[in-house]
Amino acid sequence: MTIDKVVMRFAGTMVLLSLALGHYGSPNWYWLTAFVGFNLFQSSITGFCPLAIILKKMGVRSGSAF
Repeated sequence: MTIDKVVMRFAGTMVLLSLALGHYGSPNWYWLTAFVGFNLFQSSITGFCPLAIILKKMGVRSGSAF
């Protein structure tokens, strides 16, 4: 699996998890959704993604985006 797929899968999982926690728990979990969305947005503009850097250091194969 490439870094691109891991990053997208992780982001999608975090969004769905935070939506579920916000619905069934505290609405403050929606801030996590906003953070993930903002991070995806800034990554698309700047190309800087902290998770991609960590995955690259762990030896995950690079994809076309990262």
